[in-house]
Amino acid sequence: MAVGKTTVGRLLAARLGYRFVDTGNMYRALAWKALKNGVDPDDGQSLTRLAERVHMEPLPGNGGEPGLLVDGQSVSTALRSPEVEQTVSAVSSIPGVRLALVKHQRHLARKGRIVMVGRDIGTDVLPRAGLKIFLEASARERARRRHLEVTGAASRDDSSFNVTLAHLEQRDRIDSQRAVSPLRPATDAAIIDTEGLAPDKVVEHIWHLMNPA
Repeated sequence: MAVGKTTVGRLLAARLGYRFVDTGNMYRALAWKALKNGVDPDDGQSLTRLAERVHMEPLPGNGGEPGLLVDGQSVSTALRSPEVEQTVSAVSSIPGVRLALVKHQRHLARKGRIVMVGRDIGTDVLPRAGLKIFLEASARERARRRHLEVTGAASRDDSSFNVTLAHLEQRDRIDSQRAVSPLRPATDAAIIDTEGLAPDKVVEHIWHLMNPA
């Protein structure tokens, strides 16, 4: 969370001329759909059925946040709402949900050249990917980025920052400890620490990994 996956992935895809898919948005979209339809986030069977029948189609970001069509409705602006953020980890930890969305993500990848970002791409979704990147940064740095994104404030000391940090650490625990596709780097992934690096510098690093001298 807030390690820079989406920003770096979008920039890299634009440089390569590849399609870009943020799989995290697919889980957020399912959480949004569940909330909209009154599905209990703890009802694994209902959420799995919803994941199996929902249709999602990525939209170009046009230089901004990548969009997503969910059953024909654009939900881009709703995916970062507090309600969705509070629900998405519980929804994404359900094995049936992950199986359904991973199947869809692999279908998207089969359409051709793609940069795909998410917490389990190299380990589960696309284990044969030509290049796997795992981005990391400290929890406080990632919380600072998310806090700045949401509030516009750079402080690391106010109460709202502490709430952001606590939420991020909780998300890390849930994602790392879930039974299916836990958050971890693939054994053959290149690990890049993004702390103190601008997104374009991270993209340049990945570019050189793709095109070694």
